[in-house]
Amino acid sequence: MNINESLQSEPLAAATRLAAEISAAAGRYILGKDTQLRLALCCLLAEGHLLIEDIPGIGKTTLAKVLARILGLEFRRIQCTSDMLPGDILGVSIFEQKSGSFTFHPGPIFTQILLADEINRTTPKTQSALLEAMEEHQVSLDGATHPLPRPFWLVATQNPLEQAGAYPLPESQLDRFLFRLNIGYPDKKAEQQLLAGGGIGVSLDEIEALINADQVLYLQQTARTVHLAESLIAYAQDLLAFSRNSGRFALGLSPRAGLALLRAAQAWALLQGRDFVLPEDVQEVLPHVAGHRLRLADTLSEPSLDELRRDFAQVAVPL
Repeated sequence: MNINESLQSEPLAAATRLAAEISAAAGRYILGKDTQLRLALCCLLAEGHLLIEDIPGIGKTTLAKVLARILGLEFRRIQCTSDMLPGDILGVSIFEQKSGSFTFHPGPIFTQILLADEINRTTPKTQSALLEAMEEHQVSLDGATHPLPRPFWLVATQNPLEQAGAYPLPESQLDRFLFRLNIGYPDKKAEQQLLAGGGIGVSLDEIEALINADQVLYLQQTARTVHLAESLIAYAQDLLAFSRNSGRFALGLSPRAGLALLRAAQAWALLQGRDFVLPEDVQEVLPHVAGHRLRLADTLSEPSLDELRRDFAQVAVPL
């Protein structure tokens, strides 16, 4: 039975098996980062965008490229700089003398996976050019609307703000990223393999695709069918209310964050081989959904993952 037939006849089992194969394949090139890979895949299945924050040289760009190859999706990369303009990303309309009209020339955003490398190196004006694409999967220019390919997944990387030449992302843009992840240094064994192999050990062009764009879309649709009990929705509401009323945070989580939390929990449950969400799924994805959306009330700094887990553990879990 091929992949398409398997997805049609037994969508949950096939989706779970495919997700495991994708994670295993990516893990052969991104060493020692199984959790980060599964969270990145969860983000894609939940139809959210991914922000990866870490120091240069840690493997942020490689992770995005490897996933693009394995998923069989069109991939483009833009290197964000301080002099980049919105048209460098979205495209421009150019007047054609022969036709006497303007012709739209699409920018690099018209792809399935767009890597915006070092997004906080570019100015707020250029950063905001991505907002419509992230939310509505389209680009509006010169009175015309241009749909983006499906699936469309933005993977943005950013360096820590204490590094020179970085512009902080505005709250409106941070709220459009489903997850923020930190890759972190590899463990000793993974780093030894990496150094001994001189890198990932293979050209990215040699990595074979396991699935294609239509199958990615099918996996996303399957994730949306994972059952959410009313008690889980109420639990998510309690988590939102805690973020707003506990006094721990300067501002609470928005309704959009609540929707993102539930979508991510559905996708994570699917990756675990279940067609229903458990409280543990919500708890697993919550720090990655909430971390970039919250600021501590006393210092206005971002809470750590451990702080978030400890704080939200005060919310009663449904039985």
